[in-house]
Amino acid sequence: MEEKELITRDWLAIDRTKMANERTFLAYLRTFMVILGSGVAILKVEVLKDLTGLGFFFIALAPVILGFGVLRFLYVRRHIHKYYKERS
Repeated sequence: MEEKELITRDWLAIDRTKMANERTFLAYLRTFMVILGSGVAILKVEVLKDLTGLGFFFIALAPVILGFGVLRFLYVRRHIHKYYKERS
């Protein structure tokens, strides 16, 4: 089968895919910040002393979410570049 050259529509699809990957990473980053902030707030607010365990759990969970988001972003980006580098 003969390889076809990519046309404008294809390049726009590649750009949309890259932007979707970036948006997904930003969603992970936003989730990380909310969970980390919630954990810190739980630990700092005097009224929420009974929820200290939940605060520590949130603080421990936040870097896991960020790490997963970074790894996923890099994984998808590598596959996008690999696939379209072979095709162009």
